Amino acid sequence: MGKFIQDIKRRFASNKLEFKLKHGLAQRGRLPELPKGGGVAAGGGKVNFAGTLHTKLIARHLRKDADGEYQEIGKREVLNKKVTTAFVNDIVDNLIAETSAFGDYKYHDSGTSNQAESNADVGLITPCGEARTTGTQVEGSQTYEYKSVATHTYAGTFGIVEHGLFNASSGVTLMDRTVFAVINVIPGDKIEFTFTIQFAAEV
Repeated sequence: MGKFIQDIKRRFASNKLEFKLKHGLAQRGRLPELPKGGGVAAGGGKVNFAGTLHTKLIARHLRKDADGEYQEIGKREVLNKKVTTAFVNDIVDNLIAETSAFGDYKYHDSGTSNQAESNADVGLITPCGEARTTGTQVEGSQTYEYKSVATHTYAGTFGIVEHGLFNASSGVTLMDRTVFAVINVIPGDKIEFTFTIQFAAEV
């Protein structure tokens, strides 16, 4: 009888832990202690842990006024879109063997497709076709923030709705793709893109 009661308690503890993990109720900063005798529910379900990289994109639309000075005529700000699986894999690969391209996530591109973001994206859906713009590489307002700012001057007329940050002037790895409300540009218009990603430690 004692063994039976202990088994019931162990199963109850496992199910309770899995419920907390699934619904984000586990205490932050450490993993809850797994019950002795196994850390999964009796049905064999696997306990998964997932984290989030927080991102922000600001897109400022600039156009010349009658005096030939650029003025902001529109702005988009989008939070927490899709960091790609390719970028996450690149982090792991560079922890194993560093490459120079890992420190080069500064190439901004824009496009015209409003297809929903996916972490499986490997590029923009419909790039505008103009050359990528090289951005800055600085810390954001916090030491755990990486920020890149680039201003692109458009030669053509486009309805810009997507932005991507890459680690090369063509091809290679996409860190993030973000879709936003359309910015209609004409030749000579600029968009200033500011992309920020946080790598915050647990509190």
